[in-house]
Amino acid sequence: MGPVVFILLCWILYKKVYLQPDFDLRWQHIKDSVHNPLLWLVVLLMLVNWALESRKWQLLMAPLEKLSFLTAFKSVLAGCSITMLTPNRIGEYGGRILYINENNRLKAISHTILGSMSQLFVTLLMGTAGLVYFRFIGGQGKMLNIILSPFLLNILLYISVLVCIGLLLLYLRAGFLVTLINRAGVFKKLVKYIEHLSDFNRKQLLRILFLSIFRYLVFILQYMLLLHVLQVNIHPVVCFWLLAVYYLLLAFTPTIGFTELPIRAAASVQLLQVFSANILGIEVASFGIWLINLVLPAIIGSILILKVKIIKEND
Repeated sequence: MGPVVFILLCWILYKKVYLQPDFDLRWQHIKDSVHNPLLWLVVLLMLVNWALESRKWQLLMAPLEKLSFLTAFKSVLAGCSITMLTPNRIGEYGGRILYINENNRLKAISHTILGSMSQLFVTLLMGTAGLVYFRFIGGQGKMLNIILSPFLLNILLYISVLVCIGLLLLYLRAGFLVTLINRAGVFKKLVKYIEHLSDFNRKQLLRILFLSIFRYLVFILQYMLLLHVLQVNIHPVVCFWLLAVYYLLLAFTPTIGFTELPIRAAASVQLLQVFSANILGIEVASFGIWLINLVLPAIIGSILILKVKIIKEND
């Protein structure tokens, strides 16, 4: 699958990037910003972003096997390449298993889900806080109503709160879930694949959750810096909570990795144009974040998958 993934990913990127409307103008806008040191800080923060995810993957895999940080980093990047080809990034695990012992691959699925739950919880929690800010605190609620009616805003807020509570309870009581499934005879065969979830104590789960929080703050900071570079001038506090709501909306939106760009661009424009008239800057920022945080790691990951295949063939 190594060469297939690499070729398919390159073709999809060509179709989705180079054939974008106004691509030349967007690309020129990015090139004009190359000499701004903040742009390179955004690229550097991409490495921090995936380094945090790699450390989280190390902790998640600890009950099954010990991974070095470098192996975990390669595993995460390999997962990025597969996730670009699947709905809502569910294929991430398909790349990561290449660096896991074959005996542990099925068992690692539940650990991957646990890590995704922690990141999703943080995204929903911060997005919910953003909705509360605009609805009750910040005074910009009427401006946000241009995008979402008060009724839809309230519905989104209530759903987010309920999902947050459910995710947190499920995440912190993973061991209880194993016990529950073990008692249910019809699902008893699944227990051997998820039993290691009981090995996570509350301290370990909180460490994974804190890493998810730090990672979330990193990609929010990346976005804010890139918007600043592209002269999308929004007050930092308002911008932070706008991006929190933006990522909340993306979390509820079904996508396939290579179709994310138009969805991201449309969502960012709908939200941010209320506070800034620099539409092109908003679109370019969305394009840049997608390119830096998803496309670049996916290309590196696909090369790693190809390398793994070559090594195995030589063995």
